[in-house]
Amino acid sequence: MTGTIEARLAQLGLTLPPAPNPVANYVPYAVSGNLLFISGQISKAADGTIVTGLLGRDVTVEAGQAAARLCALNILAQAKAALGDLDRVAQVMRLTGFVAATADFADHPKVVNGASDLMVEVLGDKGRHTRAAVGVASLPMASAVEIDAIIAIAG
Repeated sequence: MTGTIEARLAQLGLTLPPAPNPVANYVPYAVSGNLLFISGQISKAADGTIVTGLLGRDVTVEAGQAAARLCALNILAQAKAALGDLDRVAQVMRLTGFVAATADFADHPKVVNGASDLMVEVLGDKGRHTRAAVGVASLPMASAVEIDAIIAIAG
């Protein structure tokens, strides 16, 4: 039977991709007590394509927001892999967003809103979180955006 969160994803017309495999020597998630730590998820679509480039040069704010949404979907895919059921998410505690950008780009928060908005669309108040949005010179695989998460687990 489909859980409430997965039903909400379907209602929004969203499909979770398979949880991405790590690209280096780390684990995709770890659990400590009632906290789930999810490693940084890049702007990789289910078909394997990656939104690449620098905000402020190659990527518009709107395309950056779409890239951040991909990161959020990958975070949810990792959460499902870790917990077995997204209904076990009690609260998204924190998202940390990294935006590959030119030195003069200043709209990092607008870009990371793509992920923040998706979390609230899917999880409602459980998706509201603390956050940081940071600009960086480059990211793995030339990704435009990378986001990690800390999630509280219900029960």
